Amino acid sequence: MALYSEKVMDHFRNPRNVGVIENADGVGEVGNAKCGDIMKIYLKIENNIIMDVKFETFGCGSAIASSSMATELIKGKPVSEALALTNKAVAEALDGLPAHKLHCSVLAEEAIKKALQNYYEKNGIEYDKTKFPNCIVCHGCDC
Repeated sequence: MALYSEKVMDHFRNPRNVGVIENADGVGEVGNAKCGDIMKIYLKIENNIIMDVKFETFGCGSAIASSSMATELIKGKPVSEALALTNKAVAEALDGLPAHKLHCSVLAEEAIKKALQNYYEKNGIEYDKTKFPNCIVCHGCDC
C-alpha cells in the first residue's frame, strides 16, 4: 500500500484555494517553525456563509494537502458547519493520512477555528470560547 492516497497526492500537487484574501473577514494562523508546519487561513464571510477561503501553508505535502482539503470542505458552507469541521473529517476526505502526519489535519482544523474566532472578535459577535482551543498540540512543540 502506498504511504499517501491519491487524494493526498492530488491536493499536494494541485492545491485548491491557495493565496491571500485582502481585507479578509477572519484570519487564523497556527503552527510553529520548530514543528515545521505553519498554516494561515483567510475567510470571506457574507450572511454567515463562507463565500471564499484561501490558505498559505509552509510545511510538508500532508500539511499542504490538509489545508487544501479543509478549504474545499468549508467553502460555500455556513459558519456553523466550518466550526464543526474536525481533523478526522479532513483526514477521511483525503482517504487517510499516515499516523505520523495526522497532526497536519489537526493544524488545518485549528487554523479554520482561529480564523473564525478572529471573525467573531473583529465583529463583536458572541461565541462559545470552549470551542476554540488556546493552543495547538503538535507533538511536543512549545506552541
